This record gives sequence, structure tokens and C-alpha cells, in this order.
Amino acid sequence: MNTVSLIKKKRDGKNLTDDEIKFLIDSYTKKEIPDYQFSAFLMAGYLKGLSKKETSSLTNAMLYSGKVIDLSEIEGMKVDKHSTGGVGDKTSLILAPIVAAADVNVPMISGRGLGHSGGTLDKLETIPGFKTNLSLTQYKKVIKECGAVLIGQTKDIAPADKLIYSLRDVTATVESIPFITGSIMSKKLAEGIDGLVLDVKTGSGAFMKSLKEAKELADSLITTAKSFNKKVIAFITDMNQPLGNYIGNWLEVYESIKVLQGENVKDLNEVTFNLSGAMIYLGGKAKSINEGIEISKDIVKSGKAFEKFLQIVELQNGNTFFIKNPDKYPKAKYSETISSNFTGYLEKVDNYQIGMAALELGAGRKTKEDKIDPSAGIIFKIKIGDKVNKGQEIAEIYSDKKSSIDIVKKMISDAVVYSHKKVKPVKLIKLIIR
Repeated sequence: MNTVSLIKKKRDGKNLTDDEIKFLIDSYTKKEIPDYQFSAFLMAGYLKGLSKKETSSLTNAMLYSGKVIDLSEIEGMKVDKHSTGGVGDKTSLILAPIVAAADVNVPMISGRGLGHSGGTLDKLETIPGFKTNLSLTQYKKVIKECGAVLIGQTKDIAPADKLIYSLRDVTATVESIPFITGSIMSKKLAEGIDGLVLDVKTGSGAFMKSLKEAKELADSLITTAKSFNKKVIAFITDMNQPLGNYIGNWLEVYESIKVLQGENVKDLNEVTFNLSGAMIYLGGKAKSINEGIEISKDIVKSGKAFEKFLQIVELQNGNTFFIKNPDKYPKAKYSETISSNFTGYLEKVDNYQIGMAALELGAGRKTKEDKIDPSAGIIFKIKIGDKVNKGQEIAEIYSDKKSSIDIVKKMISDAVVYSHKKVKPVKLIKLIIR
């Protein structure tokens, strides 16, 4: 087969066969196709779309580019959760220890930041020593010992996705439903799971801006999961403002620690407990999602969730000093506050712009080679519907890049819209698809 011919075929809107898609994925994984050609295929697929059959072929080719893990030797159900990403979305860090403490195994293979959206691996790696690149033997050992593991793709697990994921990030092809489906499901199906809870984000800070797009993605993911005989529940949740208040890698670990220790961050807790409740339900430890939610709350209240998080960190070689003493973590060199220039109610947030502001501070990557600043980020202190007074502090920003401070202050100020009239708070859980 000829790579240029296949790029041209997709560019012209024609469907590729199973073998043609397998050829492209296998060849790119073996580095027989250069980045610039695969980038052209990604853009052609983004612009022309992929059919359901092509999406299935893509997922299958990416899944079998590596090993599919067998966890049958580990007793009990194995259930994971995947979020399509957003700003301040740190639910994985909180729900993995909660669900593991409820005796449901959580084998979690996560990704890095994509565009304006943060990545679970980048957050975990701000914990000194934390290893996300475990071998498959270590992966199984950690699950056996504590019921949860959080790693990235190894060279054995969906290696095609690892390569494609980072290329999508820097070629403006992140938002494609078929590519998102292939990326998510190739990792998740490779984990050895029995069930999957999906958190499909919608709104200004999500890849799926409209509810219609979010439903399309949820349907694509559910169809793929069911074709592999996996139990699945999808939530469509709001991403029109940051989830929680902290945005940036260590900052999000910090907020997660506070929630695991019992602090009530209203929106973050609501979304997290719904997701963990569904996981506990799929894992057979609750008779309903609502019962799973109550179990989740009890586990946090008892201190078991935080103890489980410490155990996960220790087993993955992380130093627990900063988990136990989060306020002692090294601070960014520069910090500034941003205040409101208006008295009224917060009506709207350009959440994409908030995510890009965090990236500008050093919390994300502009190129594949960029290094992340662990302490960089934003504490965004207001929610849609809140009363705000002129001069009130609405955000704090942190960075080692002094040159970014003034740019980011303007970005955040421009990203908020106020109203003189009262504004309703947003509905966080838009839809549950069972």
C-alpha cells in the first residue's frame, strides 16, 4: 500500500478499508511513516470524518498494536473511568482511591495534557518519585496489593495511541470524534476491564462544545465498548467553567488531597461522587448509582479514601511527604492576583481561554518537546451565578515565567462576562446514558 494514496483517498472523502487503516496504524507505530505524513492523515480524517466502521477499525488496530492485558487472575470486578478532558478536571485522582477502598479494582491507564486540557499523568508526576511507567508485571502487582493503579501507556499497551495522542495535541486534530473514540477505547480495552464509566464533557472548556456533539461522542464510545462486551455508563457533564477551583498540575493534586481529606468543593465533589458511585455500582458493590454515591461519601468521611491514596502513591514509588504536607510543596517564582472590574453576577466563562491561560503559564505543552512547570497554574475563585463585587479577587496565577504574567492576567480578565441580573448556577450533570 502507498501512504500518499491513502492520505489522498481520505482527503477526498472516501472510506478506508480495515486493511488500509491497519496498514497506516501499524506503519506509523513502527516508524515507517514520518510524523508529517501521519499528520496529513489526521487532518484529512478530522476534516472528512470517519465512518462507524472506520472508527471500529481504527480502535481495533490501535488496541492490537500492543498487548491486551489479562487480569482474570485478580479477584473481583475491574472498572475504570475515562473523562474526555477539560479545565480543572482532577476527578481521577479522587475517585480511584475511593472506588478501590470500596473493593472494586481500578486499573487506570491515563494520558497527558491535550491542548488546553490537563492530563492525569502530568499531575501525578508532580509527586516526587511517582512512577507512571510501570511494567505490566508491576501494574498487576500494584492492583493486587491496593486495588488501584494509575499509569500511562507502556511500550506494550496501545503503543499506537501513545504516538498518535501526542501528535494530535500539536496538529489541531484533537476534537475528532473517531480519533477520540479510538484513543480512549484502545487504552481502556487494553487494561483488562470489565466495566467503564465515561465522563463526556460539554461546554466552552470541553472538546465537545455542544450537548449534541457530546451525545454523539458518548454514543460512539458506548457502541465501541458494547462491541467488546463491556459494561458501560456514560455521564455528560458541564465544562463551561473550571471544575473545582485549582487549575494546573500540582495545584490539582493539592485540591484532590483536600477533597480526599473531607473538604467540600461543591461542584468537584458532585461530579466525582456521581462517577465513583457509578463505578461502585458497575463493580457490583452497590445496587444503584445513588447507593454508590453514598458509599463514596462514607469512604471519604471515614478517612479510608485518603489512606488508599497514600498507599497508591507509595506502591508507585512516590514520596508521600507532600501528600501529607501539601502546603510545603515548592511554590512558583511569581504569583499575582486578578480582581473584578465589575459589580454584578458571573454570567459566562470562556473556559477554553482559562485552559489556554494555564498553558501559557507553563502548566501545559505548546509542542511535543515542552516541559511542564509543576507549580504553574491558576486558582479560579468564582462560579457562574456568584455575586461579584468590583475589586473582589477572582483569581490567583502562578508561574516561573515572568513574561507570561501580564498576558495571562488579560486572558483571564477577558474570559469572564458579568451581568447586572441574577444568573442561575449551571447544571453539572446534563445526562446519564446507561
